Amino acid sequence: MKNIFSAAIIASAALVSCGTVQSIVQNTFPYTANVLVSTGVPANKEVSSTATATNVQTWFGGNNNAQIKDVRISDAKISVVSPTGGNLSALKSVKVYISSTGTNERLVASRSDISSNSSSLNLDLNSDTGFLDEVVKSTGVTVRTVYELKNQTTSDINLKVAMNFSSVPVR
Repeated sequence: MKNIFSAAIIASAALVSCGTVQSIVQNTFPYTANVLVSTGVPANKEVSSTATATNVQTWFGGNNNAQIKDVRISDAKISVVSPTGGNLSALKSVKVYISSTGTNERLVASRSDISSNSSSLNLDLNSDTGFLDEVVKSTGVTVRTVYELKNQTTSDINLKVAMNFSSVPVR
């Protein structure tokens, strides 16, 4: 009898933990985009780079029928992919906008007066963005990164913009 009761408790705990993990995965999802800063980019001038964003939902057939709502940006980060050991000291400011087919562009994150010598930096979230349901649930999510350099770079820099969005399930 003890074995049956123990097995029932373990099975219940496993089912609850799987549901919790699924809920976390479904309610927080990432988007990433790559940005190339070329050596010819002048300093003290805003430059725009647009890329199609990729996210985990793309691998599973898209978000068109996603049963989520109240989508908001929860964090945003920019980091150096290459050169190895590179840092963000050349950046003066950065702004990140998202849009998708049929939606207006929305500023989601930015950072000005960058003084970091690290290889990654958390961006400030735009609290005025509001809900992003229509953007995230549409096809062809595009990330436009606007950056300004302090100094012209001596080599190309590949950056990655990584954003996480949170949502609640539709009931």
